[in-house]
Amino acid sequence: MKFYVLASLIVFIMIISHNLRKSRRIQDEAEHSFWEKERLANETRRKPLDNLNYIKIPLEQLPMEQMKDDAQVADCIDTIQELSLQPIVNFTGLTNTDLKLEYGTANITTLTEYDQSYALLVVTLQRWAGLLYQAGCVGDARIILEFSVETRSDVCATYDLLSDIYLQNGETDRIAHLRETAQTLNSLNRNIILRHLEEKLASAESD
Repeated sequence: MKFYVLASLIVFIMIISHNLRKSRRIQDEAEHSFWEKERLANETRRKPLDNLNYIKIPLEQLPMEQMKDDAQVADCIDTIQELSLQPIVNFTGLTNTDLKLEYGTANITTLTEYDQSYALLVVTLQRWAGLLYQAGCVGDARIILEFSVETRSDVCATYDLLSDIYLQNGETDRIAHLRETAQTLNSLNRNIILRHLEEKLASAESD
């Protein structure tokens, strides 16, 4: 009996030891791959940025006059107007190393600014839409949210609120379209957004 216990313990230790060595090897390989990628990125020459997917804010289509006397709404409108004058690009899911490899190390500061402007854009759009929705301006909120989704926003609240508006209007087909858009997102929020949309669709189908 003692022999079997000892043998089992030895096998268990061997398995643990093997898994630890395997884990360390995978970690070492990942670290080596990262630093090699970073080395190549730092050697990449500057490339032109003319072909980037710049985001144009359609001020003429957004409800710029709605509730503009409200301080919070006015703050959102001012931010959107300022952003409309700046280059904006969505680099969600890409690291600085990815950007340097693609566009050159010398462009990284500029690209980071473009991406920061995008982050501010989608957060502001969500805040603006939320304020209008709470005030009963559902149609205007919808316009803002749909534009945000067109930019491939990964703000979970944007998809939640827009899908709620679609549900209220009985437009479940549009929620399915939102799901298709979410499936293509290069973001850590992708699965969360998809789960919420699936729940909304399931709820609509059960009613």
